Amino acid sequence: MAELEKELNEDTVEETTEAVEETVEVNPFEEKYNAERDAHLRLAAEYDNFRKRTVKEKEASYGNGKADAVAKMLPVYDNLERALNQETSDAAYKKGVEMTMNELVKIFTSLGVEIFGSVGDEFDPNLHNAVMHIDSEELGENVIAQVFQKGFKIGDKVVRFAMVQVAN
Repeated sequence: MAELEKELNEDTVEETTEAVEETVEVNPFEEKYNAERDAHLRLAAEYDNFRKRTVKEKEASYGNGKADAVAKMLPVYDNLERALNQETSDAAYKKGVEMTMNELVKIFTSLGVEIFGSVGDEFDPNLHNAVMHIDSEELGENVIAQVFQKGFKIGDKVVRFAMVQVAN
Protein backbone atom coordinates (compact mmCIF):
# COMPACT_ATOMS: atom_id res chain seq x y z
CA MET A 1 0.00 0.00 0.00
CA ALA A 2 2.84 2.40 0.73
CA GLU A 3 4.22 1.65 -2.70
CA LEU A 4 0.85 2.40 -4.28
CA GLU A 5 0.61 5.73 -2.47
CA LYS A 6 4.16 6.58 -3.51
CA GLU A 7 3.26 5.79 -7.17
CA LEU A 8 0.10 7.88 -7.00
CA ASN A 9 2.02 10.82 -5.50
CA GLU A 10 4.67 10.57 -8.22
CA ASP A 11 1.96 10.46 -10.94
CA THR A 12 0.20 13.45 -9.40
CA VAL A 13 3.48 15.39 -9.25
CA GLU A 14 4.20 14.57 -12.91
CA GLU A 15 0.67 15.61 -14.00
CA THR A 16 0.88 18.81 -12.01
CA THR A 17 4.31 19.58 -13.48
CA GLU A 18 3.01 19.00 -17.02
CA ALA A 19 -0.03 21.21 -16.35
CA VAL A 20 2.22 24.00 -15.05
CA GLU A 21 4.50 23.65 -18.07
CA GLU A 22 1.49 23.95 -20.38
CA THR A 23 0.30 27.12 -18.66
CA VAL A 24 3.83 28.57 -18.74
CA GLU A 25 3.72 28.28 -22.51
CA VAL A 26 2.56 31.58 -23.94
CA ASN A 27 -1.03 31.53 -24.93
CA PRO A 28 -1.24 32.78 -28.57
CA PHE A 29 -4.33 34.85 -27.76
CA GLU A 30 -2.58 36.49 -24.83
CA GLU A 31 0.43 37.26 -27.01
CA LYS A 32 -1.79 38.82 -29.66
CA TYR A 33 -3.67 40.79 -26.98
CA ASN A 34 -0.41 42.17 -25.57
CA ALA A 35 0.80 43.17 -29.04
CA GLU A 36 -2.50 44.91 -29.86
CA ARG A 37 -2.55 46.65 -26.48
CA ASP A 38 1.03 47.87 -26.97
CA ALA A 39 0.16 49.18 -30.45
CA HIS A 40 -2.91 50.92 -29.04
CA LEU A 41 -0.90 52.59 -26.26
CA ARG A 42 1.72 53.78 -28.75
CA LEU A 43 -0.96 55.19 -31.02
CA ALA A 44 -2.59 57.00 -28.10
CA ALA A 45 0.79 58.49 -27.08
CA GLU A 46 1.47 59.57 -30.66
CA TYR A 47 -1.91 61.27 -30.88
CA ASP A 48 -1.34 63.06 -27.57
CA ASN A 49 2.06 64.34 -28.78
CA PHE A 50 0.49 65.44 -32.08
CA ARG A 51 -2.25 67.34 -30.24
CA LYS A 52 0.24 69.13 -27.98
CA ARG A 53 2.50 70.00 -30.91
CA THR A 54 -0.47 71.36 -32.89
CA VAL A 55 -1.54 73.59 -29.99
CA LYS A 56 2.00 75.00 -29.70
CA GLU A 57 2.19 75.65 -33.45
CA LYS A 58 -1.22 77.34 -33.39
CA GLU A 59 -0.18 79.66 -30.56
CA ALA A 60 3.14 80.42 -32.26
CA SER A 61 1.47 81.20 -35.59
CA TYR A 62 -0.90 83.66 -33.89
CA GLY A 63 2.04 85.39 -32.20
CA ASN A 64 4.00 85.50 -35.44
CA GLY A 65 1.03 86.93 -37.33
CA LYS A 66 0.53 89.58 -34.67
CA ALA A 67 4.22 90.49 -34.80
CA ASP A 68 4.09 90.76 -38.61
CA ALA A 69 1.04 93.04 -38.47
CA VAL A 70 2.72 95.28 -35.89
CA ALA A 71 5.93 95.39 -37.94
CA LYS A 72 3.93 96.60 -40.96
CA MET A 73 2.42 99.44 -38.88
CA LEU A 74 5.77 100.68 -37.53
CA PRO A 75 6.47 103.03 -40.47
CA VAL A 76 3.16 104.76 -39.67
CA TYR A 77 4.30 105.16 -36.06
CA ASP A 78 7.65 106.58 -37.19
CA ASN A 79 5.98 109.08 -39.54
CA LEU A 80 3.57 110.22 -36.85
CA GLU A 81 6.46 110.65 -34.43
CA ARG A 82 8.36 112.74 -36.98
CA ALA A 83 5.24 114.85 -37.60
CA LEU A 84 4.87 115.48 -33.86
CA ASN A 85 8.49 116.61 -33.61
CA GLN A 86 8.07 119.22 -36.37
CA GLU A 87 7.22 122.79 -35.46
CA THR A 88 3.86 123.95 -36.79
CA SER A 89 1.66 126.97 -36.25
CA ASP A 90 -1.52 125.00 -37.00
CA ALA A 91 -2.81 123.84 -33.62
CA ALA A 92 -5.63 121.78 -35.13
CA TYR A 93 -3.16 119.89 -37.33
CA LYS A 94 -0.89 119.15 -34.36
CA LYS A 95 -3.88 118.05 -32.25
CA GLY A 96 -5.03 115.69 -35.03
CA VAL A 97 -1.58 114.09 -35.33
CA GLU A 98 -1.39 113.71 -31.53
CA MET A 99 -4.80 112.02 -31.44
CA THR A 100 -3.81 109.65 -34.25
CA MET A 101 -0.55 108.81 -32.47
CA ASN A 102 -2.34 108.22 -29.16
CA GLU A 103 -4.84 105.90 -30.85
CA LEU A 104 -2.04 103.92 -32.51
CA VAL A 105 -0.20 103.56 -29.19
CA LYS A 106 -3.45 102.42 -27.54
CA ILE A 107 -3.89 99.77 -30.26
CA PHE A 108 -0.30 98.61 -29.75
CA THR A 109 -0.88 98.38 -26.00
CA SER A 110 -4.05 96.33 -26.46
CA LEU A 111 -2.08 93.92 -28.67
CA GLY A 112 0.53 93.49 -25.92
CA VAL A 113 3.20 95.55 -27.70
CA GLU A 114 5.77 97.18 -25.44
CA ILE A 115 7.58 100.28 -26.69
CA PHE A 116 11.12 100.65 -25.36
CA GLY A 117 14.25 102.69 -25.87
CA SER A 118 14.34 105.99 -24.00
CA VAL A 119 17.14 108.41 -23.24
CA GLY A 120 18.72 107.49 -19.90
CA ASP A 121 17.90 103.77 -20.09
CA GLU A 122 20.72 101.27 -19.74
CA PHE A 123 21.96 99.83 -23.03
CA ASP A 124 20.97 96.19 -23.58
CA PRO A 125 22.39 94.54 -26.71
CA ASN A 126 19.43 92.14 -26.72
CA LEU A 127 17.02 95.09 -27.19
CA HIS A 128 19.04 97.97 -28.58
CA ASN A 129 21.05 98.46 -31.74
CA ALA A 130 23.90 100.90 -31.02
CA VAL A 131 24.65 102.85 -34.19
CA MET A 132 26.70 105.62 -32.56
CA HIS A 133 28.96 106.07 -29.55
CA ILE A 134 29.61 109.25 -27.59
CA ASP A 135 31.93 110.04 -24.67
CA SER A 136 30.12 112.04 -22.04
CA GLU A 137 30.98 112.71 -18.42
CA GLU A 138 27.37 113.66 -17.68
CA LEU A 139 26.03 110.21 -18.53
CA GLY A 140 27.10 106.93 -16.96
CA GLU A 141 28.59 103.96 -18.74
CA ASN A 142 26.36 102.05 -21.21
CA VAL A 143 23.59 104.63 -20.98
CA ILE A 144 21.46 105.60 -23.96
CA ALA A 145 22.27 109.20 -24.95
CA GLN A 146 19.95 109.56 -27.95
CA VAL A 147 17.18 107.49 -29.53
CA PHE A 148 16.88 107.49 -33.32
CA GLN A 149 14.14 104.86 -33.53
CA LYS A 150 12.04 103.32 -30.76
CA GLY A 151 12.05 99.57 -30.23
CA PHE A 152 9.01 97.31 -30.05
CA LYS A 153 8.49 93.88 -28.57
CA ILE A 154 5.63 91.49 -27.92
CA GLY A 155 6.29 89.39 -24.85
CA ASP A 156 9.87 88.14 -25.25
CA LYS A 157 9.90 88.52 -29.03
CA VAL A 158 11.56 91.69 -30.33
CA VAL A 159 9.65 93.07 -33.32
CA ARG A 160 12.15 95.88 -33.93
CA PHE A 161 15.32 96.76 -32.07
CA ALA A 162 15.70 100.32 -30.82
CA MET A 163 18.29 102.30 -32.77
CA VAL A 164 20.29 104.31 -30.22
CA GLN A 165 23.43 106.28 -29.46
CA VAL A 166 25.32 104.94 -26.43
CA ALA A 167 27.42 106.99 -24.01
CA ASN A 168 30.88 105.94 -22.82
